[in-house]
This record gives sequence, C-alpha cells and structure tokens, in this order.
Amino acid sequence: QVQLVESGGGLVQPGGSLTLSCAASGFTFRTSAMGWYRQTPGEERDMVAIITGTPEFTTYGDSVRGRFTISRDNAKLTVYLQMNNLKPEDTAVYYCRSFIGNYWGQGTQVTVSS
Repeated sequence: QVQLVESGGGLVQPGGSLTLSCAASGFTFRTSAMGWYRQTPGEERDMVAIITGTPEFTTYGDSVRGRFTISRDNAKLTVYLQMNNLKPEDTAVYYCRSFIGNYWGQGTQVTVSS
C-alpha cells in the first residue's frame, strides 16, 4: 500500500523558514522522481519543486527559485522542502507527489502571516 505522509507545515511570519517532510512507503522510492506542489482555494495545483531519482536533478517553479530547496534521503524514504524567506503568497496547502504511480499525499497547510 502506497503512502505519502507530509509534515512540517504551520504558521510562520514573513521572512521565516519552514522545512516540509514527506515520508514515503509502498513503492521503490529511490527510482521515483518526487515533487512538491501547492494549491490555494479556487486555484489549480502548481508545481513547486521536483527532484529526480539517481542521478538527482532538481527543478523549481519561478516564484520559489532561490528561496526553496528540494532534497531527498533515499535511506529514510523521505523527500524534503526547505523553504526560506517565506512570503504571504507562499500560503497554500503543500502536497507531495510520487511520479511512479502518480500518488499524492494528503497535504500540509503552510500559512505565512504576521
């Protein structure tokens, strides 16, 4: 049974940082590209960052490039999203995605507000 469980969301002030984690199970994690996406009410789900399997390549959405970093730990079956210099427009539900099987997590809320 495939599971993707996100954690690490919460409330943070503008300029602050958060690290999201996505713990995976039930598929061959190390060979799967993994991604982070985000969605606000009434909007489409947008790509934030993607990391491929071995070798690892990364790509980022224009609005987060230079502020967010995606990484993975294949031994822990976990993908991370380090978010720095957060802005109110980063407020969204963040979802983890496995490209093998196109699985999605349940999402974690990130709110950037003073």
